[in-house]
Amino acid sequence: MTTHRLAFSKLDTAKFISHLDLMRTFQRAFLRADIPIKHTEGFHPHAFVSIPLPLSVGYSSVCEVLECQILGENPDLERVPERMNAVLPAGIEVKRCYEAQRAVKELAYVNYIVTLEYEAGAPFGADTAIQELLSRESLVVRKRSKKAKSGFTEVDLIPLIHKATVEERRDSVTLDLILRAQNPGLNPELIVSAIRSECPEAAPDFALFHRRSVLDEGMQVWE
Repeated sequence: MTTHRLAFSKLDTAKFISHLDLMRTFQRAFLRADIPIKHTEGFHPHAFVSIPLPLSVGYSSVCEVLECQILGENPDLERVPERMNAVLPAGIEVKRCYEAQRAVKELAYVNYIVTLEYEAGAPFGADTAIQELLSRESLVVRKRSKKAKSGFTEVDLIPLIHKATVEERRDSVTLDLILRAQNPGLNPELIVSAIRSECPEAAPDFALFHRRSVLDEGMQVWE
């Protein structure tokens, strides 16, 4: 059976919806929009939907993808966004629905925009300090791990950073990052943690995370 994908954005207050609640939201939306999709078999069937690269709570995005299997002969995919958007909550908007052409394993990189905010304005030289930090040959940090007996493991961030551009503004510093998406992927929060520990003078008061695009190995948009 053909796999279909919904390209959608998750903005404003919707960014605080957890992954599991987002899945339930879409399952209910398919029902309310009267769009039949494949369900699992058994005593308690549920809608067969998945998101290849779940977004962390608090992150906004304009490039999310949900996979499903819309039933029926020659379903009208062009009308799916309109029907879904009529029943989805504010902040979640389906841009288009299409047949999947590429495997999830081809999803290689994610482009994040990370905004570091400072109540008293960006410290002098913060952008230079952060750029130098991310230009090191190695940057090992400690992160939580369910597999490690100690509950923590160490990871070198540098091999997982394909590109990092740092720009300082009056009250903030913006990081334009292209990071490995999977096997293993890199959560940009680890980069902010490294800044706090290695460059305390550039540590932000707040950090905002936005996912701008998902890319393949050739730096082309994956969809």
